[in-house]
Amino acid sequence: MSHPTASHPATTHSTATVTPANSQSASAAAVTAWSVLGAISLCHMVNDVMQSLLSAIYPLLRAEFSLTYAQVGLMTFAFQVTASILQPLVGIVTDKRPMPKSLAVGMLTTFCGVALLSQAPSYGWLLVGAMLIGIGSSVFHPESSRVARIASGGRFGTAQSLFQLGGNFGQALGPLLAAFLVVPLGRPVIGWVALFALAGAAALWRVGAWAEGRRRAAKTLAAPTPRLPRGRVVGAIAVLALLVMTKNFYTASLSSYYTFFLIEKFGVSAQMSQVMLFLFLGGMAAGVMLGGIIGDRVGALTVIWVSILGALPLTLLLPHVGLIPTGILSVLIGLVLASAFPAIVVYAQELVPGRTGMIAGLFFGFAFGMGGVAAALLGQVADARGIEFVYLLCSFLPVLGLATILLPSEKSLRAA
Repeated sequence: MSHPTASHPATTHSTATVTPANSQSASAAAVTAWSVLGAISLCHMVNDVMQSLLSAIYPLLRAEFSLTYAQVGLMTFAFQVTASILQPLVGIVTDKRPMPKSLAVGMLTTFCGVALLSQAPSYGWLLVGAMLIGIGSSVFHPESSRVARIASGGRFGTAQSLFQLGGNFGQALGPLLAAFLVVPLGRPVIGWVALFALAGAAALWRVGAWAEGRRRAAKTLAAPTPRLPRGRVVGAIAVLALLVMTKNFYTASLSSYYTFFLIEKFGVSAQMSQVMLFLFLGGMAAGVMLGGIIGDRVGALTVIWVSILGALPLTLLLPHVGLIPTGILSVLIGLVLASAFPAIVVYAQELVPGRTGMIAGLFFGFAFGMGGVAAALLGQVADARGIEFVYLLCSFLPVLGLATILLPSEKSLRAA
C-alpha cells in the first residue's frame, strides 16, 4: 500500500485526520494478538464442549426418559433455534454498542443450562436446560467473533479459523466425555464438567477488558463503508445463507443421529458409536482450521467452492459402504464441509464491512437455527422411514452448492 506524499495529492483526503493517537491505533490493529486469539479459542472450546454434551448424551437421555426420535430432535430445536433467533439481534446491538464483557455473562448462562441438564427431573426441564445453553451461545458467538477479528492483525481467515477451531474441538470432546464419564458414571457428572464454564467466564472477563481497551483506542480510525450495491450484497448474503443451510442440514444429520445410525446399521456399542462421532467432529475441527488458513492465501471464495462441491461424492457414497469406510468417509466429509464456514463468515464480513457482530450473529445463528430445524425434521423422517433413509436423503444436499456461482467474485470485491 502506498503512502501519501506530495507526489500523490489524490490520496491526501484519506489521511487528513491522521494523528499520533490514531496512527498508534492503526499500528496496534496491524499486530496479531495471538494470546487473545488463543484465549478466545480456548473459551470457545469450553462453550462448545457444554453444547456438544447435549447431543452426545442423547442415547442416555432417550433410554432414561423413553424419548422418541422426534423428542430428541425437539431438544436440538430448542437449543439451536433459541440461539438462532437471538444471535443476529445480539450482533446488531453490539455493532452499535460493543459489549465485550458480556462474553462472561454468556458463558455463565451456558453453565446454568448444563447444570440443569445434569439434574433435570423431566423432559420439560431438559428443554429449559437446552434453551439456556442456546441463550449463552447467542451472547458468546457474535461478540467473540468480533474480538477474534480485532485481534487478527489482518489475518482474518486465520483468526476466524482459530476461533472456530476451539469450538469444533470442543464439539469433538463432548462425545468422548459422554462415552468415558457420563455413560459409566451417570448424568449427574455433567454438573462437574460444567465447572469448566466458570473458569471460562473468568477468562472471558479479562478478554473482554482487553477488547474494550482496544476498541476505545481505535475510535479515531475511519469507519468502513459498504463496497457493492445494496441489492447485490443482499443477494450474496442470501446465497451464503443457502450454503450454510446445506452444510448444516447435513452435519445435523451426523451430529444428532450418527450414533443411532451406527448402532442400528452395524450393531456397534454405544461407546464405539461415540468414538466414531468424535472422529467425525475431529475431522470438522481440522477442516475449520484449514479453511481459514488456505482462504487467506487463495481466497475465501475458492475455499467455498471446493468445500461445498467437494463433499458431494463422499456424501453420495456414505449410505452404501461398510463400517470402516463409513468411519473414513465421515471424517473426510467433516473435514471438507467444515472448511467452508470460516470462509463464508470472512467473505460475508468483507461484503458488509463494519458489521462484524451482525454478520457473525447472523451466520452463527442461522447455522444453529438450520441445524435445529434439520434435527427436528430429520427426527420425524427417521421415525417414519428409518434412520438409514435419512442418510440416503441427505447425501444429495451438497448439490445445492452450485449456487456459489451467483456470488460476486473476489476480484469484483477488490475492485469495489
